[in-house]
Amino acid sequence: MLKSDRSLKAELLVVGGGIAGITTAIEAAEAGLEVAIVEREACLGGRVARFHQYFPKLCPPTCGLEINFRRIRENPSLHVYTLAKVEKIEGHEGNYKVFVRVKPRFVQPWSQDYSEWAKGCPIELDDPFNYGIGKRKALYRPYESAYPTQFVVDERAIEIPEFRDWVKMCPDGGIDLEMKPYTLSIETPSIAWATGWQPYNANNLDLLSYGKHPDIITNVMMERLAAGNGPTEGKILKLSDNTEPKSVAFVQCAGSRDEKHLPFCSGVCCLASLKQATYLLEQNPEIEVHIFYIDVRTPGRLEDFYQARQEIEKIKLHRGKVAKVEITPQGLQVIAENTLTGELQKVIVDLVVLATGMQPSTKEEPPPLEIPQDENGFLIQTDDAAGIYGVGTCVRPLDVAGTLQDATGAAIKALLMARRV
Repeated sequence: MLKSDRSLKAELLVVGGGIAGITTAIEAAEAGLEVAIVEREACLGGRVARFHQYFPKLCPPTCGLEINFRRIRENPSLHVYTLAKVEKIEGHEGNYKVFVRVKPRFVQPWSQDYSEWAKGCPIELDDPFNYGIGKRKALYRPYESAYPTQFVVDERAIEIPEFRDWVKMCPDGGIDLEMKPYTLSIETPSIAWATGWQPYNANNLDLLSYGKHPDIITNVMMERLAAGNGPTEGKILKLSDNTEPKSVAFVQCAGSRDEKHLPFCSGVCCLASLKQATYLLEQNPEIEVHIFYIDVRTPGRLEDFYQARQEIEKIKLHRGKVAKVEITPQGLQVIAENTLTGELQKVIVDLVVLATGMQPSTKEEPPPLEIPQDENGFLIQTDDAAGIYGVGTCVRPLDVAGTLQDATGAAIKALLMARRV
């Protein structure tokens, strides 16, 4: 249930509306708790909503998300606040008061579906949902099955005269550019911190030439290119000229397991590249795929997925740490050193995908309360912060299945806390 009240008492506050936060909130609410979710984006879904497919079933994320959104809509004990950011937390375990800044959508809740009318919006802006690939209208719905389904105005367009003039022609008068933010206060005994992860900034990897050529992209960008609701409608194309690549190189551990960048392994990047190699072969069985790796890590039963890809002739696995990506007249040259023999390998391809790792969002934006973090920004649970539970990838790198298990555990912690107070 969507809420816009200025104060609320809840038995659990979930910060973050990605798959970890959604799962924690639903499990706790269906067990009988009054739950609030605050999400800083305009809709729920987080990183998972941007995937084409995810493990272990290789199905589109919309399947599971739509089921969860229905469970949210049908549960009056679950309150959702989007465009909301926690600014201050007071109190202690069992008795917190949380102050949340809620930004406006600039669209009235009673407004109609603007799907057709929004096509005529004269202002287009860089699209963060697609990691900067392409543009989106200044009046938009984040994705087709987004929750809430209501349109939202990109605040970057508010002061553009051409946009303001166009808004005056709104067919039902449901757009209000004078809406103001407000502060919401939430009293709760328990907080689940589920703010997720950010892709490591590939601009830091100077020798891999990210940002110097449009056909050097990251793994999250590749995921959007493959997605049917992505900027190329699911067709994987070179951004330089919108043509199909004939050869692609995946650079594993791009910044990961490196003391200068991310010293840890994110645990999912190898599988993600093997999965994305499958996307390429499904679109073009003749494409040549190169995967440069230090060592391939595919834990548990997903080892079978790796073994099956090893048998595909068009997927060439190179044991080598990539030292450099060069831009040449012939194409993008990947230079790697074999970690066993020391032999130098050079391959020229049309498209390079940098497999960047997961950096917890708490690295750049820690909770506004004294909660222990390790040197990488991951939250550490201690007895001194027993009322605040880190969930999912802000605690450690996880895949979706592991995140769901972690979220269920957080919901149980909230239930135990609710019984104590």
